[in-house]
Amino acid sequence: MSARAIVLILAMFSFFSPRSHAIEVGNPAPILTATDQEGKEVRFGDVYAKGMTLVYFYPKAGTPGCTAQACSLRDAFASLHGEGLQILGVSRDTPDSQKKFQEKNRIPFTLIADADGRVAKAFGVPSVLGLPLSSRQSFLIKDGKVVWAALSAKTAEHAAEVQAAMDSLK
Repeated sequence: MSARAIVLILAMFSFFSPRSHAIEVGNPAPILTATDQEGKEVRFGDVYAKGMTLVYFYPKAGTPGCTAQACSLRDAFASLHGEGLQILGVSRDTPDSQKKFQEKNRIPFTLIADADGRVAKAFGVPSVLGLPLSSRQSFLIKDGKVVWAALSAKTAEHAAEVQAAMDSLK
């Protein structure tokens, strides 16, 4: 069995990961700095200041579920961004892996390389079965606070899920 198949199976089991420690709706969003797919520093507070922000976590760049999730957001990006949404995708991959994933799938938003798990920890996102893979979770931040959370975010329908959450907040 290939490493990719093992990662996919483990990601599917992320449904069973503990979810009780995730940051809760109403709490302040974590303000931290991390590295993007270009190796550049991203200040989360600066991103939040631009408008509503989706911070979504996925287990592994390039796996089928993570690709479906990113492409769902990519395909709806014009509409979501047109409503002022900023998007940060976060996984435990390296900047180089994130860059390759972004280029291959023409992803128009920032991908955060959280190799040490510091961003996931700040959001309370658990790992998948104790491995260096973040559980699939999403958070909408508005005015510096978490206003919506999906602790078992969908893959191919993620953009619709986010749009529905944004519509409910209007």
